Parts: sequence; structure tokens; C-alpha cells
Amino acid sequence: MNEGRIRLRLKDGGEMPALGQGTWHMGGHKNREEREIESIRLGVSLGMTLLDTAEMYGEGASERMLGRAIAPLQRKELFLVSKVYPWNAGKEHIFESCENSLRRLKTDYLDLYLLHWPGSVPLAETVDCMERLVREGKILRWGVSNFDTNDMERLWAVPNGDRCAVDQVLYHLGSRGVEYDLLPWLRQHEVAMMAYCPVAQGGTLRGRLLTDRTLNDIAAAHGVSVIQLLLAFVLRQEGVAAIPKAGTPQHTRENAEAAQIRLTEKEWKEIEAAFPAPAHKTPLDVQ
Repeated sequence: MNEGRIRLRLKDGGEMPALGQGTWHMGGHKNREEREIESIRLGVSLGMTLLDTAEMYGEGASERMLGRAIAPLQRKELFLVSKVYPWNAGKEHIFESCENSLRRLKTDYLDLYLLHWPGSVPLAETVDCMERLVREGKILRWGVSNFDTNDMERLWAVPNGDRCAVDQVLYHLGSRGVEYDLLPWLRQHEVAMMAYCPVAQGGTLRGRLLTDRTLNDIAAAHGVSVIQLLLAFVLRQEGVAAIPKAGTPQHTRENAEAAQIRLTEKEWKEIEAAFPAPAHKTPLDVQ
């Protein structure tokens, strides 16, 4: 069994791969793009068919790169996700934004379209637009990104807001604040969570995670890297998908292998004790 093919059930009856591929900071670099495309295609072959991008990433460069990567692949086997800028998420711009994303990706529909973060456009207007895109067949479902619990409550208060399928937020072992109230709220309301930066890409915290003795000892005992261990932590959470970025085939293969890591409960408890979840509400982390 290919562990990369584990899927999450969505509230509309559809399914979403639990392990996918992010494209932040990918595309638009001629000296790297061919290797990025190779990495994406390898990931798909390993079951990582959830592909996440956004109109913001390189102002469309990541979507264009991804469009090239998936051109020879079977579209029906992919789960394509893109995101709209908050200021484009109203009736004046969202339909053009969506069409532009589809054109860059060289596809005629998205499996999931996300509001990239809360903005000034009224949520009711954005929801109406998203529902229209669903009716037109341009998207199969919609969701949000960087929405905390209070944002989700506001969304649920508008007509059809409860049709939101996914909330994409930053989540990794060193940033567990969502576990306090957001993740339980999402589970209660049958909204899947998609974790970006699941291996704490960049920043000083990444260095502390990579040098932590507990993580290194457990990783060594299982013949895996700390990065793979971080990804395995996210993947073991109920109702959570992960979209790590990998710009090289080697890193893509390592990400796919992380889904096969099996630790004892004792080991997981040691890891969680080394990086405990907060016992109180914390602001939603972004990066």
C-alpha cells in the first residue's frame, strides 16, 4: 500500500489526499524550474496528488510552473488547489481571478478554491461568489486560509458559510496553537484542516527543531530524518492534510516516505512533551 494515497473525507462526500505538495516560492526561476517540475511529477507518481498554489505565489509564476508540470498527467487523478487574494474575493474581481488561475494552470476547474486570508470584502459576498463558481463548474468546492476560530464563527454566520470545506493554516510541531480551539472546532464542523509549512520551513524555530536531542534520537532510531519526523507528526493528526514543499526529487521522495513512519505511543508522547501544545489560546501563527 502506498501511504501517500491516504485520503481525507470531505463534508460534501468528496475526498482529499492527506499528503500533498506546496509550491510557495516555486516557479519563475529558469535555473530551478525544470527540477521543480520533475519533483512535482515524481510526487504525483508517489501518491502526492494534492497540489497547492495561489495567485499570490510569484504573481502567478507558481501556477504557471504547476500548469507545465501537470500538462502530461491525468487531470482526474489530481486535486488542484489555488487561492484568491482577499481584495480580489468580491464580485468585481473573483471571477477574473479564478479564470486567470485556471488559464495559468491549463485546466478548466479547481478541486478547491481558497480565500487566502481574511480581508475587507464582506464574507457574505465572497461566499456568494464561491457558490456561483461551484454552480458554473469552475470549482468543485471552496474554503479559506489563515482563518482562526473567531473568523470561522463569522463565516458560519453568513448564508452558506457552512459549506466551507477546508481551512488552510500554518501548523507544525513547533506551532501547535491550533490544537487548543481551532482544530477541535474544525473537526466538530466537519471542516478539514490543511497544514502549510508542516516542517517549519525557515526561521529560527526550524533550527531549534532540527537540533533537538529528543527528535534526533527518535529519528535516528527509525532511520529517518528529523524533517520526516516533523511531517509524520502532522500526518498523524485526525482530519489534517499536509502540503510540504520540495524543490528537488530527493526531498519529494523523503516527504512521501514520511507517511510510512510508525512510532510507538511512548515515542510520540516524548516528542509532544518536548514541544507541548499551549494550554491557552494563542494568536494564529502565520509565516
